[in-house]
Amino acid sequence: MSEFIPENYVEVDSPEYLTVDQAITNLKGEDQGLQYYAAWWLGRFRVREPEAIEGLISALQDERNRTESGGYPLRRNAAKALGKLGELQAVPALIVCLECSDFYVRESAAQSLGMLGDRSSVPYLIKLLAGGVAANQPIPGCPHLPQPCAAVIEALGSLGATETIDLIKPFLEHPVELVQYATARAMYQLTQNPSYGDLLVRALGGDKLQLRRAALSDLGAIGYLPAANAISETLAENSLKLISLKGVLEHHVKNYSPKSSCVSDTAIHLMNLMDDLL
Repeated sequence: MSEFIPENYVEVDSPEYLTVDQAITNLKGEDQGLQYYAAWWLGRFRVREPEAIEGLISALQDERNRTESGGYPLRRNAAKALGKLGELQAVPALIVCLECSDFYVRESAAQSLGMLGDRSSVPYLIKLLAGGVAANQPIPGCPHLPQPCAAVIEALGSLGATETIDLIKPFLEHPVELVQYATARAMYQLTQNPSYGDLLVRALGGDKLQLRRAALSDLGAIGYLPAANAISETLAENSLKLISLKGVLEHHVKNYSPKSSCVSDTAIHLMNLMDDLL
């Protein structure tokens, strides 16, 4: 007889099963490993119960779950989860996280604020870019920049913060390619100038797989239609190319105004490209 699994269980890449109630209990418990996993799980499975939201927002102020270097792993996962849940009541707490000493908490908070779409966060995101490119150069011996520039710039693009165009445009000349790509992505979103989309298309031909992956993600995020064929031919995993093409297709469908109920030739072409990758 096969094992009986209650209806409200969800299987994850773990030998254990969680219910929503278990995840919420673990998040509020004392076991730091279970707390960390629960925060990820609640975001991964889009659990929007009020008690889960309350627990995740509370976790943004956690002081117990620390790394030896002073990081806040639980805060990071909670910040990521709240963005995935689309929970606007988390915006004030996420804004506070932009001042956290942990780089990765600031990065996760910026990413989630961009996902949530609340423009009240724009002035606080702008503060993280204070000093421009000169103040955000790579630090010798440090794995990251002084501020999560790429995440902040992407968030400003997603939020439609056109008032920041002059602020972020110089980051196209930043020495870190990922920051350049984030800037091109945001500049396209804010101006619709195809030159920025074309910059990302050229990045698909780069030597480093990590950077090609990043460009695929950015092109999918902005739905840059002229990149479709280049995306399908990029030397990267088919799964990532499919995700990127899916973003382009969704953007096209959202903005396409058909005169009939027929599927557009462009949509058919995109779907054929996707089929060829399957």
